[in-house]
Amino acid sequence: MMKWLMVATIVGCTVIADLLQSAEMKRNVIAVADLKPGRVGGVLSDLARRVPLILAVFCMAISFFAFMKLLSIADLSFAVPVTAASVVLETVLAWLLLKEKVSAMRWAGAICVACGVVLLAV
Repeated sequence: MMKWLMVATIVGCTVIADLLQSAEMKRNVIAVADLKPGRVGGVLSDLARRVPLILAVFCMAISFFAFMKLLSIADLSFAVPVTAASVVLETVLAWLLLKEKVSAMRWAGAICVACGVVLLAV
């Protein structure tokens, strides 16, 4: 039971973090010129005020610590592949929420990942 709770936590937090990060970075693009040494402090200061990015980092941290816990109770050969379920959810949610165009090849890849996760869960 604990194993599947950790998997759900990892997948859920990873998906939320990636969606928040992607949406925020698409909304507020950082120009290459802003990455010059004299401007890095200002860029970091700006990033620190973006609530969605802060939430994304928080979710990534939760996912990391849940993964550490999962590794203490499950084999690596189970933990890494089964948490790939996030790929499937991210593909669906990127299409639905972010209005991204998902090619047939990407859908096929997501379906293959989903089948692999199901095989691991059995």
